[in-house]
Amino acid sequence: MSLLITGGTGYIGSHTVVELIKADKDVVIVDNLSNSSTLVLDRIEKITGLRPTFIKADICDEAAMRQVFSDHDIDGVIHFAGLKAVGESTQIPLSYYQNNVAGTLVLLQVMADFNVKNMVFSSSATVYGEHNVSPLLETMPTSATNPYGQTKLMIEHILFDLAKSDPEWSIISLRYFNPIGAHESGLIGENPNGIPNNLLPYVAQVAVGRLAQLQVFGDDYDTVDGTGVRDYIHVVDLALGHLKAVEALAEKPGCTAINLGTGNGTSVLQIVEQFKAISGVDIPYQIVERRPGDIATVFANANLAREALDWQAERGLKEMIADTWKWQSNNPNGFE
Repeated sequence: MSLLITGGTGYIGSHTVVELIKADKDVVIVDNLSNSSTLVLDRIEKITGLRPTFIKADICDEAAMRQVFSDHDIDGVIHFAGLKAVGESTQIPLSYYQNNVAGTLVLLQVMADFNVKNMVFSSSATVYGEHNVSPLLETMPTSATNPYGQTKLMIEHILFDLAKSDPEWSIISLRYFNPIGAHESGLIGENPNGIPNNLLPYVAQVAVGRLAQLQVFGDDYDTVDGTGVRDYIHVVDLALGHLKAVEALAEKPGCTAINLGTGNGTSVLQIVEQFKAISGVDIPYQIVERRPGDIATVFANANLAREALDWQAERGLKEMIADTWKWQSNNPNGFE
């Protein structure tokens, strides 16, 4: 099976490529490198012994995408490509709708024209909005509080409509919770541009001295210590979820949304304390105001993933943090 991985040099994409190669899948990566580096290909090759096929292209470029499908015998697509920062999406919403929604429409049209109708989509728990109570279940109503979340929700609507219109499509939309960690080798990990939007790379960059202190957004939530509680999942477990989803596509016509999470919640300060204990490094932090749209507690009901994909998260929080620290301490400046 030959799989096209859009956004395959990014954080989750690169870890998924490693697991696909280990499972003897033929991989073609398309990425515009807007938030990643080709240096990750060297690291993937070092881990797996194989260098994946890489094409620098943007999913919004229809001619380029048609060339990819013309040049390669693609059987299915794992679609990661897209902008992903919640805060940034409120400042440049048009870029988010253009890249994420319009780009996906280009990809889907080209897939349809080449009769490639198998897709695993990188969705998000942001589609549950702010009014559902955790544990979050796939049957709950969806909504979004920011342009990034809206793009994920719009794409899901498009995918469900597409699958209803043509029974040959098999689509699994994986709703991630909070991916953290890195490959156990320490060779690949999360390497965001600028100040990280996610907690763990922020903490890790404070630990190696790239940033002075962590900002904790609010300490007055109704949680164990007043800070926000989230469902953190090891990126390798998440990658293995994509492998399971690819293997399930043949048996699951239509479009199915599936949570990928642990079903457990951990607070921001619990993460900070665990990181300090594992790394032996102090993490100075400052409590600041809540961010608009943030809610107290978010964690998954992960039963459907077990039933439909035979998947569950295996790695615990200590392993997630230890792997994050190994990556960041070995690569204080990321891939550069």
